[in-house]
Amino acid sequence: MEERVTAIHTPFIKLEALLKFEGLSGTGGEAKERIQQGEVKVNGEVCLQRGKKLVAGDVVELDGVRLTVQ
Repeated sequence: MEERVTAIHTPFIKLEALLKFEGLSGTGGEAKERIQQGEVKVNGEVCLQRGKKLVAGDVVELDGVRLTVQ
């Protein structure tokens, strides 16, 4: 599994925005679909909330990539 760290400079980032920012989805619509289809895990559990607020320490997994928010 590829490991990445994403540094944010705000209190949180929404899941949908993180997927777009990291290039794991091309558009917000694609990110929404992938989240709603249960393809994305947050902290080891499937997350169906595209607006889920991620903070430092949260871990997102999709397509063999593990992103740690910092």
